[in-house]
Amino acid sequence: MGRTRTNGAGRLTAHVRRWSLARQLLALQAGIVAVLVVIGATLGYLDARRSADARATATVSVVATTLADAPDLRAALATPDPSVRLQPFAERVRADTGVDFITIMNPQGIRYTHPNPAEIGHRFLGNTSRALAGHPFTETYTGTLGPSVRTVTPVFDDSHRVVALVAVGITVHAISAELRNRLLVLVAVAMAVLAAGIAGSYLVSSRLRRQTRGVAPDELRGMFDYYEAILHAVREGLVLVGRDGRIVLCNDAALDLLDLTSDPRGLAADALGLPAELTEALVSAEPRSDEIHVGDTKVVVVNTSPVLSHGRPMGNVVTLRDHTDLQELTGRLDTAQGFAEALRSQAHEASNRLHAVVSLVELGRTEQAVEFATAELETAQQLTDRVVGAVTEPLLATLLLGKATTASERGVELVIADDTAMDGIEGAIEPRDLVTVLGNLIDNAVDAAALSSPAGAERAEPPRVTVSARTEDGELVIEVADTGPGVEPGAVETIFRRGWTTKSADGPVGRGLGLALVGQVVRRHRGAVEVRREVGAVFTVRLPLAKVGSA
Repeated sequence: MGRTRTNGAGRLTAHVRRWSLARQLLALQAGIVAVLVVIGATLGYLDARRSADARATATVSVVATTLADAPDLRAALATPDPSVRLQPFAERVRADTGVDFITIMNPQGIRYTHPNPAEIGHRFLGNTSRALAGHPFTETYTGTLGPSVRTVTPVFDDSHRVVALVAVGITVHAISAELRNRLLVLVAVAMAVLAAGIAGSYLVSSRLRRQTRGVAPDELRGMFDYYEAILHAVREGLVLVGRDGRIVLCNDAALDLLDLTSDPRGLAADALGLPAELTEALVSAEPRSDEIHVGDTKVVVVNTSPVLSHGRPMGNVVTLRDHTDLQELTGRLDTAQGFAEALRSQAHEASNRLHAVVSLVELGRTEQAVEFATAELETAQQLTDRVVGAVTEPLLATLLLGKATTASERGVELVIADDTAMDGIEGAIEPRDLVTVLGNLIDNAVDAAALSSPAGAERAEPPRVTVSARTEDGELVIEVADTGPGVEPGAVETIFRRGWTTKSADGPVGRGLGLALVGQVVRRHRGAVEVRREVGAVFTVRLPLAKVGSA
């Protein structure tokens, strides 16, 4: 098969399409079947020929031996003209047994009988020496009737002397005729087997052609190489999971996103050591879209799409996207928005306080105006001095000041513990990791404290969040306590998983991610986190001050 196409010069050139994989398989299978049939037919023919020769040899041997022992033959030999009685006798036996000739002769080889009466009285054509020595034998010899398989047997008298010889033979032509009849059957069977084999090969190749879409082997190999290169080159992780839950394909990006060190093909998804939620997403029978999963070092967005073939599940196609950088940017944006909100709140409060001072001055109460302004300035300066004196990292100091203002707006007092001192952590822990830990813990604590004090309710003490950070035995210890309802003991094991939250399910997308990010930072730094209950919940995070790369 071929097709033509026009080249750049307008000439027609032939483009020969290579045989498809299905066609090559058909040719190969047909050739193999033909070779096997030919070999089988040849072996059958040889076996049939050997069987025919063996049967002919057995027949002539039995007939010759039986005749040599016949009493009628010995009685006829004693008459003056043995041929008169032996010729009819030999012809009857020849007709009954189906042999081609029976020759009875004297020890000198002179025939008493022959199918052609004209040959009676002539010398037998063949070997007789072994029979004269008393030993019957079988040979193939060319006589008056042509080549034949014959047995020559001696006839003994009562004194065990050889008094005559009996030769019984079947011509090779007769054996060949029988063999031809059997060969016709053998050829018919061989042709039927060949036809069935080619038909089966055609059905197999047709199915293969449908499945491979008529692609040639080199094209199929090239497509596979290209697809393999593309799958491993894309930055998006791709995992193919079979219907039995085993990994079929995992490209390089997926290995990196899942923190796998070796190719997991052939392994069950639950044997990869992944979090239970992520494993469940890989083998889910239902489609999943843009699920966020927090690992030890990365935040991954997972999409799962089940694959169906003729209505039957074949497995899942899972795509993975690295959400770590975007999550960090989102965290920074949230921090910036928090700072902006804090500045707005401070500006609003400052405007109110300045309006109060101006009003007091207009009323002529200058001393009260000075006292009020001085008191407000001292309060604000005390918090700033306390934070700046305890925290040398500007980003953390700004974060704490902003969180204090935000908490104050919600009616929650943010207290910086007296033992807070974060010196000597430069270069050991990234400031953004500390922002993640402190920011999320403080936000959760403020939410819990505000939740326990709804608007209009009276409490003996105002809601409070206490923050403490100090270095201790080569570790940075961060402790955030609130006066909220606390964490139930049974929930301690799950609060650092993605999706855990005590807030309303109608809240914004991304609820339950804060503590999961805290857990990720703790795992990445090989630290520890402890949750206990006093007045409310107390979260204690311990981060080694040694760099992660040298730990």
